[in-house]
Amino acid sequence: MPAPPAAPQPLQILTPSGDLAADSPLPLARIKDLYRSMVAARAYDKKCSAMQRQGRLATYAQFEGQEAAQIGAVAALEPRDWVVATYRDAAAMWFHGYPWLNLILGRTGDERGGHAPAGVNVLPPSITVGAHMIHAVGLGWASLVRGDDAVAMTFFGDGATSEGDFHEAMNFAGVFRTPTVFVCQNNGWAISMPRERQTASATIAQKADAYGMAGVLVDGNDLLAVYAAAHEAVIRARAGEGATLIEAVTYRMGPHTTTDDAGRYRDADHLAEWAARDPLERVRRHLEANGEWTAEWQHGIEIGEAETVEAAVEEAEALPAFDAGDIFDGMFVDLPVALRRQRRAAEDGAG
Repeated sequence: MPAPPAAPQPLQILTPSGDLAADSPLPLARIKDLYRSMVAARAYDKKCSAMQRQGRLATYAQFEGQEAAQIGAVAALEPRDWVVATYRDAAAMWFHGYPWLNLILGRTGDERGGHAPAGVNVLPPSITVGAHMIHAVGLGWASLVRGDDAVAMTFFGDGATSEGDFHEAMNFAGVFRTPTVFVCQNNGWAISMPRERQTASATIAQKADAYGMAGVLVDGNDLLAVYAAAHEAVIRARAGEGATLIEAVTYRMGPHTTTDDAGRYRDADHLAEWAARDPLERVRRHLEANGEWTAEWQHGIEIGEAETVEAAVEEAEALPAFDAGDIFDGMFVDLPVALRRQRRAAEDGAG
């Protein structure tokens, strides 16, 4: 049997050493702002990981190492655009306006966190693997029907591309040329299943060919490359040229979730190799080389963003607990008789 063809090299603009391999698509001031957002996202990730170990959060999916893939992509959007993401995409959701408070509440199981504030076009995080991509295509289809130019960007992992929902979403987006940007964060693992075990395709990006849309392979730890690919995809979508599949090659530095032991299936040397490609460190080096970074500034933003996350945690934990009857709110404008009886029984039992 012939060997499969070698995968092409991903687009890279910013090297791990912080040097430019091509012209930057963004000015330094914008890069500095995005770097601060990446620092904020990592502060949130570390706080939530600690809270889960303390029993203050439910199962948590870390995203350390994927900050550039998420923030770099969303940076190409406008507020009128949509973000449709998963349980591992808190950075993308937050950067488009979904508050840390809501994200924290969602991880505690509190339904008050399960919606975005008015004017924030972000759907609640999807737990079902792959199903949310269809919603993103639907939002794009609605944009076409309305005649506006809003774009829907959806995030998912490499494992989701083995789900039927991925193919249905891609096929519909290709046929109807919906303004949808598919961002696959290929972090190497679908829980314990390595990427090479779930598809014989040399890349995930090339799957776009089968659906008649553009496919782009990028270095997912390169903030500038991700932004450049997403920016081009958004421009194409607004111009009526259809969807794009972006494969951002990155790595899941933590376990699948806090219930997983990644040490049982991952090699420590491979983890160290990817740690050297840290997306935050490469942007930091670039800023330092261009006179836009100091240790004092770094310390200040780390403290500031950690305090912002801590304030959101305090607000979430200070909210009054639900009453037994509250589970019925939001189901109907007028509760049916049977549910009214159940609500009274729940409230009487709680009393």
